[in-house]
Amino acid sequence: MEIKKIENPRFLKQLNITELNQLSQDIRDFLIENISQTGGHFSSNLGIVELTVALHYVFDSPDDKFLFDVGHQSYAHKILTGRASQFPMLKKYGGLCGFQNRQESIYDPWEAGHSSTTISGATGLALARDLKKEKFEVVSVIGDAALMSGESLEALNFLGGIDTKVIVILNDNNMSISRNVGGLSNFLSDVRMSYQYNQAKNNYTEILSQSPMGQKIFDVTKKVKDKVKKKILLDTPFSQFDLDYIGPIDGHNIAELIRALETVKSLDHSVVLHVLTKKGKGYKPAEKDHSGVYHSVAPFDISKGVQKVVDDEKHSWSQSVSDHIEYLMSKNDDICVITPAMITGSCLQNIFKKYPERSFDVGIAEEHAMTLAAGLSQGGEFPFLSVYSSFFQRAYDQLNHDIARMHLPCLIGIDRAGLVGGDGATHHGVFDIGLIAPIPGVVIMAPKDEVEAQKLINTAYYNKDYPYVMRYSKNKVLNTHQHTDDTIKLGQWELIKEANDAMINVVTYGDNVNAVVEMAEADHLPINIINARFIKPVDTEMLERISDKPIIVYETDLINGSLGSIMSLYYEKNHIDVDMSFIGIEDHYVTFGDNESLYKQEHISLNDLKNKIEEIKHEKRKN
Repeated sequence: MEIKKIENPRFLKQLNITELNQLSQDIRDFLIENISQTGGHFSSNLGIVELTVALHYVFDSPDDKFLFDVGHQSYAHKILTGRASQFPMLKKYGGLCGFQNRQESIYDPWEAGHSSTTISGATGLALARDLKKEKFEVVSVIGDAALMSGESLEALNFLGGIDTKVIVILNDNNMSISRNVGGLSNFLSDVRMSYQYNQAKNNYTEILSQSPMGQKIFDVTKKVKDKVKKKILLDTPFSQFDLDYIGPIDGHNIAELIRALETVKSLDHSVVLHVLTKKGKGYKPAEKDHSGVYHSVAPFDISKGVQKVVDDEKHSWSQSVSDHIEYLMSKNDDICVITPAMITGSCLQNIFKKYPERSFDVGIAEEHAMTLAAGLSQGGEFPFLSVYSSFFQRAYDQLNHDIARMHLPCLIGIDRAGLVGGDGATHHGVFDIGLIAPIPGVVIMAPKDEVEAQKLINTAYYNKDYPYVMRYSKNKVLNTHQHTDDTIKLGQWELIKEANDAMINVVTYGDNVNAVVEMAEADHLPINIINARFIKPVDTEMLERISDKPIIVYETDLINGSLGSIMSLYYEKNHIDVDMSFIGIEDHYVTFGDNESLYKQEHISLNDLKNKIEEIKHEKRKN
């Protein structure tokens, strides 16, 4: 089939099983070819092709609503709803969103870039349907890792106690970005084993039924098996929520999927359908991947697979921070590391391998991760929690209530801070400063380079006096190949460049510091550059020192709740008259695309800073 000619999913109902299987293979081939060229979420989409085809075959989208948890596994859904021709622009500026997107298509009723929201959302949508006396199905497609998150369990608990219908499809591939953890994961492992047993049992039944004696043996064993089966079914976690459970079934068998989906469609109450799929199905390197390399990929050569890029000069901020934490752990036995299902993303593999007794992967459970850190700290350990900026938001209350309020020392690494490109509004790490800054007693840090990051980490560890938060971007950083044990005085900024003819002070932090220095030197700009490596507390001595000249606060995060806001408040409270200008993201969500395009769109590029400098220079000369 010509994939790019698909306009909507109605044609599926005219196809037979053989044709549906062929279509699934065509879609999988299309995904492999296109994602290898554009990059994008890879393994999860290859694993859900047959399930997506079967969903559109049995149900009537867009009348029936499909909510894909996280949403990054909706590529086959996008293809079947007429968006295949847009795949060359996947996650590119002005192109096709990598997640479900309501403005992109009427077939996308839900948007999510974080896991575990769809059962709650689907339940609300179903209740609205019932109140309006409408008739349509609501389907939540959720992964086994996302099902173990607190919000999913809360939603299941609520759903089982109300009179409405939601179809929850558990897309079980036994894999998140990292391996799943926890008691519910153990239950699913047992169920997967029982599925393999059932496959063997079918062969056993076929053999025994060929003779009278064999049939008698089968009848006796069946009675025993039925008693065991009844006990197991009564004891599923879903039965405790008063929800029907069907499965597991083969998520790559179209005929079996269609039968199961038609069954759950015919019911008048909520049900959980357990579907077993293989992440990375159809591409061997992805099928064998257990470390998350193929979860989200950059463009790659299909014949060679994803190749690890070795760069002696630079490495990721995540790797840089992880390496120094590992260095400190080698000398101190009170450091513990926590991650919410991001061992690979946060480059913690070596730590987990070398210090398994001090390393904790809690699964997709940021709230638990934060309060676990509080408990470890209260118990005399020093926890380092690595969490993406966009996922940290889920643990705001725990940082506020469980850590800061009890004044518990720890270090929280806020990874992927700032704009993150193609993943867009759900993943941009631009909210953490505004969220954390109002919390009393929390230190917020942003290093300009690896050496400074190490010193800030040391400051948090050796002082053990506050909860420390250190934010760092998705970019790469110069690899120094060495470690320092130095610290930095709490709240001390750095006048990193001072010009003899300076007319303006530019205050910035993080990656932006060196970028501004390079621009100023290249263009011979008459500015002083201040490295605000402590966003909180601010350096009040420096603030007063630089108040005699116009100040530009250059940030690539949200202006609301920004460093600029903190500085303005200090000057206002202390009645210091100062000329301040602000560069930052205005009060809206930022779309997806490459960061260069996004910086231009948001007027936060270095060129925008240069224009602001020229504008102030011109005004000063006029006066």
